[in-house]
Amino acid sequence: MGPRVGEWVHAAPLAEVRRRRRLAVTVAGRRIALFLVGGDVYALDDTCVHKQRSLSKGAVLNGRVICPGHQWVFDPATGAVEGRDECQPVHAVRVDGDAVYVAVPPQGEEP
Repeated sequence: MGPRVGEWVHAAPLAEVRRRRRLAVTVAGRRIALFLVGGDVYALDDTCVHKQRSLSKGAVLNGRVICPGHQWVFDPATGAVEGRDECQPVHAVRVDGDAVYVAVPPQGEEP
């Protein structure tokens, strides 16, 4: 299942995401990790579902996000974990000019 779309909220300048390749931001009180992968921007909850490590401190390798805790490998588009049943929450992303927007789920709903 893809991310739920609620309200679009400005998350970061695109130039900053391009420069850093991965970036932790707070959107509507939620810690989000932004990743630039293959020219596209993806947004996942920054706290890993496995060991609660910060995904934004991990790496991007071969189009996948690698958690710095136990090297779990995430698909940035779906949040799926390779070889596991767990799934990292993902958020819809929209780029408008030099601004990156993340969809905040409707009140009381998970992405």
